[in-house]
Amino acid sequence: MKLDILVFGAHPDDVELSCGATIAKEISLGKKIGIVDLTRGELGTRGSAELRDEEAADAAEILGVAIRENLRMRDGFFVNDEKHQLEVIKMIRKYRPEIVICNAIDDRHIDHGKGSKLVSDSCFLSGLRKIETELEGDKQEQWRPKLVYHYIQWKNITPDFVVDVTGFMDKKVESLMAYKSQFYDPNSTEPVTPIATKNFKESILYRAADLGRLINTEYAEGFTVERYLAVNSLADLI
Repeated sequence: MKLDILVFGAHPDDVELSCGATIAKEISLGKKIGIVDLTRGELGTRGSAELRDEEAADAAEILGVAIRENLRMRDGFFVNDEKHQLEVIKMIRKYRPEIVICNAIDDRHIDHGKGSKLVSDSCFLSGLRKIETELEGDKQEQWRPKLVYHYIQWKNITPDFVVDVTGFMDKKVESLMAYKSQFYDPNSTEPVTPIATKNFKESILYRAADLGRLINTEYAEGFTVERYLAVNSLADLI
């Protein structure tokens, strides 16, 4: 299956939290999108890896993505080396996306920055034909995405561009609430984490609203780029 966009997350829920509304919008426009999680989030304070598997599947169904896979790397301990790069390369060559979106370039959780660089480096390496990979016994052909974008997570990184996601925040929030074990629940008896507070839950909307305010829309999600965005004319920016 060839995808238009392949979105990577170090943990299940990274993608929904950071660009769930953008994914929902692109799918509504006819784009084929897939998600690949690097780990199962097994070091998360709340819930379990098995529960996260179920929650991730539910969230994927809500968003309507074409595929969701998990590479089962070690949460907290994966590194950007040949072994891990080859696993990511296999996914890039399998789905041949035009655009890859991945973790924030720098963030509170160490896996986010590591995952960002791992996926970015793998996108380049995936285009080198002398790097040979096989999937299910079949030799893969090289493939390099045209664009690599990074979503924004805990830290307020200044975006290089923002996407108007007005009308798609309800779908984003619905997909996030599939992760019942992870977010604010006044009846939960599990330990409180930074993302399991009422303040964080409310921040999902007000952060998107603030970016929307800056572009004169209701909601927006921000991204950073690895190279300049090109336009044919200034009129393309209107």
